Amino acid sequence: MVQFQSARKPTGGFSSAMSISALIYHSVVRSVRKQHNNAFIAIGVNMLQVATFVGVFYLMFSILGLRGAAIRGDFLVYIMSGIFLFMTHTKTMQGVFASEGPSSPMMQHAPMNTVISIMAAAFGALYIQLLSLFIILYGYHVIVTPVTIDDPASAFGMIILAWASGAAIGLALLALKPWFPTVATLMSTLYMRANMIASGKMFVANTLPSFMLAMFDWNPLFHLIDQARGFAFINYFPRNSNWEYAVYVTIALIMLGLMGEFYTRRHASASWEARR
Repeated sequence: MVQFQSARKPTGGFSSAMSISALIYHSVVRSVRKQHNNAFIAIGVNMLQVATFVGVFYLMFSILGLRGAAIRGDFLVYIMSGIFLFMTHTKTMQGVFASEGPSSPMMQHAPMNTVISIMAAAFGALYIQLLSLFIILYGYHVIVTPVTIDDPASAFGMIILAWASGAAIGLALLALKPWFPTVATLMSTLYMRANMIASGKMFVANTLPSFMLAMFDWNPLFHLIDQARGFAFINYFPRNSNWEYAVYVTIALIMLGLMGEFYTRRHASASWEARR
């Protein structure tokens, strides 16, 4: 006689942590492969996007004669310090915002849940961006000229904060999306478009007059890019930004996003998927 038994759930804290870690890992792999069946091509496409951004800004600064307005030092490092943080922030926000919600068919497969889906999207974006960053910097260091970062640990910390703040904004918008899908999508698009200028990747914050500074200092990414340049260049000391502001905004948005996501999950409806 055949007996059917339900799958055993891990009972210990360590076993539960390992089970969740394995689930997050496989979800990250799935998140990366959603962009392309071949993970190497997905990373290559992202590297091409970063290289295109860098090339366009390099040509624009050169043609308009704005290179003198940049920080004294390696001009390409100045450009990449803004592009890397901008891409990490934006791609993470997009990934988290597009992750599966409580009414997604994936949530029918235990032990999958929305928290795992959100974490997979965030870590998947971080993996691709960091790998692209290291490959591009290594290639520039070996082929063109040696790269010197004054405080690499702190500069890397700004990248992690850019990732965390992008995930926090994406989480807040994700909690709003089931209730107001059009509004949430519009807010996401407007924020990404505004960050093309408001992120401050094209200029130095110390050179801005006070009336222009007020137009940008609401943006946590603006503070992080300026602080990253302060850590990257030995002769630049950011006076009009601070990374603590970005930390406070990130924590606040994560708390609001988690509360909104918890409330949304309890009131999930299968009809929401038809409105996405």
